[in-house]
Amino acid sequence: MRQALKRHPHSLCFAATHIEVEIARPRADRLILSYVVTGTVSDICLPAVTKLVRSDELWRHTCFEAFIGAFEGSAYYEFNFAPSTRWAAYRFTGYRNGMVVAPEIGAPEIDMQSSPDRYTLRATLALGCLSALPHDAPWRLGLSVVIEEMSGRLSYWALAHPPGPPDFHHADCFTHELPSAQSLSAKTAS
Repeated sequence: MRQALKRHPHSLCFAATHIEVEIARPRADRLILSYVVTGTVSDICLPAVTKLVRSDELWRHTCFEAFIGAFEGSAYYEFNFAPSTRWAAYRFTGYRNGMVVAPEIGAPEIDMQSSPDRYTLRATLALGCLSALPHDAPWRLGLSVVIEEMSGRLSYWALAHPPGPPDFHHADCFTHELPSAQSLSAKTAS
C-alpha cells in the first residue's frame, strides 16, 4: 500500500516536490517501508553512506521516520533511518514521555537508490520484538520525513499534521492501521 506524505504548511521545500511511502508487511514479524522522494535530488542534503550504526538526533538532518503504537494505551516506538544508514529506535511510555533506547530492536536493513529526480530509502524492520505493543491487536503507524536542503532549510512531511508546529509524535500523525500479527499469521496459514 502506498501513502502520500504532506508537507507541513509552515515549512517550505524547493528540493522535494512529492514524498510517498510504500508499506509492505510480507510476514507478521516484518515491515518494509520504501520512502520515495521526487524532486531535485542534488538539492537535498544526503550524507555519505557510513557503517550501519545506531545514532541519536538523526532528525536534525534528512531523516526517514516511522512511529508504531497500539490503538489501546499510549506506548509507542520511534524509528529513524538516515541516508548514511545510521539508525535509531526508541520506546516511549506515552506522548514524548518515558523515552528510552529500545535495546530489543536490532539493526534494520537499509537500502538506497538515487537518480537526479528520485531518491528511495528502503528500511526493513523486525517487528516480533516490539514488547511494548500487543501482538493480538492492530497497530497505528505514523510515517514522516525531514528533508534538509543544501541551503540548510528543513521541511517536515507526514501522513497528517496536528495544528501548530510540526510534531510527528502527536497521535494525529498515527493515521495508518497495521493489522494484528495474529490476523496476518492466520491469513498466511490458510
